[in-house]
Amino acid sequence: MYAVMKSGARQYRAEEGETILVERLPVEVGQEVEMDVLLIADGDNVRIGQPYVEGAKVLTKVVAQEKGPKVQIFKYHPRKRYRKRAGHRQHYTRLRVEQIMI
Repeated sequence: MYAVMKSGARQYRAEEGETILVERLPVEVGQEVEMDVLLIADGDNVRIGQPYVEGAKVLTKVVAQEKGPKVQIFKYHPRKRYRKRAGHRQHYTRLRVEQIMI
C-alpha cells in the first residue's frame, strides 16, 4: 500500500515505515504532521482524488531538519574579468511515515 502526497509544490510517494526528504517545514523535531493525499493504491484498488482523496491522510513524524549538499555557483564572462562564485545549501525536513489513514 502506498499514497502520493503533496508538500509545497512537489509530490512524494509514501509507504508506511519509510522516510521522505521534503522541502523545509516550519515544524519542530518530534512533532507529527498530517499531509493531504492525492492518490492511494492498495494492490489493484486505486483511489484518485480531485484534487485530494476525501478522508485520507498520511500521518508523518518529523525526524530531523537537515541541509542538502552544497551546490557551487560560478558565473563567468570571458574577456571581461568577471568572475563570481557563490554556494547554496537547501534546507530539508526528514519525515518518517507512521500511518496511511483511509
